[in-house]
Amino acid sequence: MAKLLGLDKLARFWEIVKDNGGILNSLRTLQRVDVLKSGTLVGEDKFGNKYYENNSYFYASNRWVIYAEEVNYEYDGSQVPPEWFGWLHYKTDLPPHKDPTRPKYKWIAEHKPNLSGTDQAYMPYTTTKPKIEPWKPPQ
Repeated sequence: MAKLLGLDKLARFWEIVKDNGGILNSLRTLQRVDVLKSGTLVGEDKFGNKYYENNSYFYASNRWVIYAEEVNYEYDGSQVPPEWFGWLHYKTDLPPHKDPTRPKYKWIAEHKPNLSGTDQAYMPYTTTKPKIEPWKPPQ
């Protein structure tokens, strides 16, 4: 009878709200991430991103990342390190901290997010004369 009236959906909603830290934290999470989900914490990377999994959701949306609080609303997909990217996109079933086959060489560069649009963006240096010169109005 409870399932017929939809009370199981209401109970699940309150369980998700409880897992997200109450009503206020749920509203904050909903504003920041646009979705409320409940799952088990699989791990955290060195940037503070947290990775979750819940296999009761559909296959493509049962793994997700909650970006670190420091980035606030300025998050994008390039802030996920490659090892966690592989786990999020089902290239491996093992999270990076449990994967014994993950290479750990000293020559592997540290992950940096895409810096385009910031003052740290890459600007190539050129010594060639430009083919097009900008127009300067007469004075």
